[in-house]
Amino acid sequence: MTIYLGADHGGWNLKEAVKKFLLEQGHVVQDLGNDHLDPDDDYPDFSFTVATQVAVDPESYGILFCGNAQGVCITANKVRGIRAGIGYSLYAAQTMRKDDDTNILCLAGRVLSEPEAREIVKTWLETPFDRRERYMRRLKKLQQLEEHILKNA
Repeated sequence: MTIYLGADHGGWNLKEAVKKFLLEQGHVVQDLGNDHLDPDDDYPDFSFTVATQVAVDPESYGILFCGNAQGVCITANKVRGIRAGIGYSLYAAQTMRKDDDTNILCLAGRVLSEPEAREIVKTWLETPFDRRERYMRRLKKLQQLEEHILKNA
């Protein structure tokens, strides 16, 4: 499994710290940018790139970073097949995987400390999707909505 990373300037420092943590844990990581701290970059560029990679590689995950995590989450969720959520706590990280089968975690670089982010990432990666009927039913409804939107676009 590959974990794709992406961040703008607001999340770049936290991305670098999480990347180091993931590599130390033995994960396969692909950093899709930015590769340097650029105060003029824009989150949609990196978020869309990561979301597209995760969409074409269903066995992968993505972790996105920006200042408050909202921008990258909004962008990622525009890509078909992506279920991105904001990891604002351990509870959120656990339930977004267990209940919603998220494939992208969005983190706020200007809010979370490195230790908080590491714990959130660890929890998110270690929590399996609970395949109970109600959760499967909800995912099916999301797929139907995506198909409806594409059909009527």
